[in-house]
Amino acid sequence: MKNGQESLAPSPGMTLAEGLRQKLEGAIAAGHLEPGSRLDEQEIAQRFGVSRTPVREAFRLMATNHLVELRGRQGATVRSIKAQALIEMFQVMAELEGLCARLAARRVSQAWGTEIGEIHQRLVASGEAGDIDVFYDINQEFHEAIYEASRNTFLAEQTRKLRNQVAAYRRRVTRMPNRIADTVREHEAIMQAILAHDPERAYSAMRDHVNLLGDNLLDFLAAFE
Repeated sequence: MKNGQESLAPSPGMTLAEGLRQKLEGAIAAGHLEPGSRLDEQEIAQRFGVSRTPVREAFRLMATNHLVELRGRQGATVRSIKAQALIEMFQVMAELEGLCARLAARRVSQAWGTEIGEIHQRLVASGEAGDIDVFYDINQEFHEAIYEASRNTFLAEQTRKLRNQVAAYRRRVTRMPNRIADTVREHEAIMQAILAHDPERAYSAMRDHVNLLGDNLLDFLAAFE
């Protein structure tokens, strides 16, 4: 591998374009690529040591998932979402994640309880350290563990797709005052409801955690603007 190049190594059966899409979508979901930022076709091709053809195909695949916008000669940019659309997406996100939590409460294994407890402890530690980037990444782990615990592959995929679309904005919410402490408290309630096998309490706790249409709405829109 040449200096400065990143490893692509697509999973078995995955094309170069699909491997690139996975890498770039991960960067968007992690908030490393901000809404409105331009994706440089040549730079990405050089970074991963591929031709421009799989890069263009990766952009097309990401546009299908509404993560980027293709603008002719201007190339691809990370999709920006208007405030009203973002509110609506968070409403749907809250219901999907709530359903994941409800199913997880019905289907959770004992081993999962140990795993989610470990994730939560790392989340608490990162919050106390004040490392927002690490906190956000562990926060994603927590939610991913609940998607998997739902044992519904289709639901997990659809929830993940929508989460990736709004990921950069969720990261912004994490930076709001008191949000880290609130998140830790809300995660504790979600986790306890799932481990108690209480589907409705798990659903309500997760829905309220994700849905921004409560007291945080005006603060979030101010940060969004």
